[in-house]
Amino acid sequence: MWGVVILKANELFDGGNIYASANFCMRKSSKASIYRNEVKFAYFTLLEEFFQNYKTDSFIKQILKPLNAKPDYYIDWQNDTSSEIIKKVQTFDSYPGIQSEILNVKLTLYGAWYEERLRGDYPGEIVAKRDGAICIATVDAAVWISHLKTQEGFKLPATYVLKERLRGVKEERIPLVFDKSYATFYEISYDIKNGVAYLYFNFHNGAFSAHQAIRLKYAFEYIKQQVKVVVLMGGEDFFSNGIHLNILEDSKKNGEDGWSNINAMNDLIQSILFADDIITVASLEKNAGAGGVFLATACDYLLVCEDVVLNPHYKTLALSGSEYHTYTLPKRVGENEAQRLLENCLSISASYAKKIGLANILLLRKNYQKSLEDFCDNLVAEQDEYENFLWDKQDFLEIHRDGIELMKEQEIAVMYPEFWDQKSSFHTLRYEFVYKICPKYTPKRLKAIINE
Repeated sequence: MWGVVILKANELFDGGNIYASANFCMRKSSKASIYRNEVKFAYFTLLEEFFQNYKTDSFIKQILKPLNAKPDYYIDWQNDTSSEIIKKVQTFDSYPGIQSEILNVKLTLYGAWYEERLRGDYPGEIVAKRDGAICIATVDAAVWISHLKTQEGFKLPATYVLKERLRGVKEERIPLVFDKSYATFYEISYDIKNGVAYLYFNFHNGAFSAHQAIRLKYAFEYIKQQVKVVVLMGGEDFFSNGIHLNILEDSKKNGEDGWSNINAMNDLIQSILFADDIITVASLEKNAGAGGVFLATACDYLLVCEDVVLNPHYKTLALSGSEYHTYTLPKRVGENEAQRLLENCLSISASYAKKIGLANILLLRKNYQKSLEDFCDNLVAEQDEYENFLWDKQDFLEIHRDGIELMKEQEIAVMYPEFWDQKSSFHTLRYEFVYKICPKYTPKRLKAIINE
């Protein structure tokens, strides 16, 4: 069990009277994922209790216990079991991270997965790599580590950090869309129920590299041949946040790789947008930003959970954006609202997304999955209605396809110098984002809200 409290802070560290509290069962996942899910959900359930108790000054006096100095944790590959290693990585996830030495390099480790089949000759041996992750033998099995960070650097897929040191390590492939039949590291998976495919893409922090976007495109095109509806589900913590800024910052060819990344995103969205033989649904149970929002708007239906926050804009990184947004966004919210969202660069709530037409359906957190499945089942319940929807979709796309493609080409033309020009502000802002450099002043868009 773990919990959340709302307290009135005093001069003591973590001190203060408690006005509301709630407990929840701990899921086996990383610390960051627990905060983004269980902690957030518990907090929202406490708000009504907090306001009532604060109004009546009803509280529980907190008795602080003395702080115990925490030992320095590290991974002992010669003695730690797989489960112990995974627990350590998950416990110290995000900050400060768990330290270890791999191939004589001191590193911080993130993203641990149990491996059921692969084994090594000795603990600490790197036995395989896959989609940026590395598989390391343990005393009793093996674990995958998806991301690493050097002492001077920033978080990247493990193979991007170790690079040539991994020469000779085999690429252990799995099917493009994994069936989850055994424990291993994977990013793309699916479930099929009643003619509906639920397609999951659990990319770290919701960032899509060019490689990941193309893999998801092929996964979508493969799975849609088997069903009547495809639902884009996103990942454990995010739906999608667009292009992969950390990989671009690491690249020696920022412009070329940025250009490749945005075009890969466009190829993915093109497959979804012009899929006229199925119905597509975006399930935004988790937050989304930038190109991730416009990945969702490419679907026929967009369903959003009540506590989700969206950031449908690009300009905070000096990008004009693509992903067919000049077509899909105004189509949903109108030209004026589309421009306002893109220019103001503010977060919006799920309820506001529904109000302006960005989302088709607003679902409650409670029983979200069942509500989603009920909606999708209804889409295929009546064969005549299903076929009529597809005929209308096919007719519309046949008439408007060239115009839609032209809008995308115009987006890309504007973005070209944003990637390729070395004086582009995108390179500076990307650097500041990746290295977590705080702004010196409150951004104007936020000042405007403060002064209202």
